[in-house]
Amino acid sequence: MLNTAVKAARRAGAIINRASFDLDRLQVSEKNPNDFVTEIDKAAEQAIIEILLKAYPDHAILGEESGPSANLHDESPFVWIIDPLDGTTNFLHGFPQYCVSIALQHNGVITQGVIYDPNRNDLFTATKGAGAYLNDKRLRVNRRDKISQALISTGIGPGDAKTMDEFVKMYRLMLEKTQGLRREGSAALDLAWVACGRLDGFFEKGLKVWDMAAGALMVQEAGGIVGDFTGEAEHLQKGNVIAASPKIYAQMVGLLSPYA
Repeated sequence: MLNTAVKAARRAGAIINRASFDLDRLQVSEKNPNDFVTEIDKAAEQAIIEILLKAYPDHAILGEESGPSANLHDESPFVWIIDPLDGTTNFLHGFPQYCVSIALQHNGVITQGVIYDPNRNDLFTATKGAGAYLNDKRLRVNRRDKISQALISTGIGPGDAKTMDEFVKMYRLMLEKTQGLRREGSAALDLAWVACGRLDGFFEKGLKVWDMAAGALMVQEAGGIVGDFTGEAEHLQKGNVIAASPKIYAQMVGLLSPYA
């Protein structure tokens, strides 16, 4: 199943790469204010679904663009959770920070995850209980134990004034407490970078399950912790996530729990 997901992610990555040379020709629509979808998002998701369903025709699909398949709530224990292009705004601007994210949920538990960065040809994979890898190299989260020395990433999607004000407060707090704060615009890739140690932690509110399903598994399989702003393991349900190495995670929860 992981190999099938890798094949699907690479196929989607090839579609995205080809389109990146002709950004001016793309058809773009706005789902919500400052929330865009392109024909490439849709084409990449369709390519992924075709490969997955050819191998596993009875499996259910939950895609960012196509939504839930008709059999999502039937007896199928397997659900593929797909974000064909996480970081669409970056992609539209030629900013090379976006990825393909595919996860497999089995009986309610995320068991497989693939994140593919077509710009760097970085292939992140994880299998529950078997570790996380970047291009076949085993991953471990960073060992830093002081948040004052940590490099943290965050993000914010479209929101109202209250959401923006809350984000600014969290941003300032974390900026004061950490060595550096980044906002790169792709939650899935941020999570993969926590897993491989390029970042020490990540936090964001208001995410969808396809933004974080694969990346959360990678962080956990790399020895990190993922949860919501209260420290509970309800991030996939609530959409609010903190991910980091164990000691940094505890400090992040302590700082961000008032914003749960």
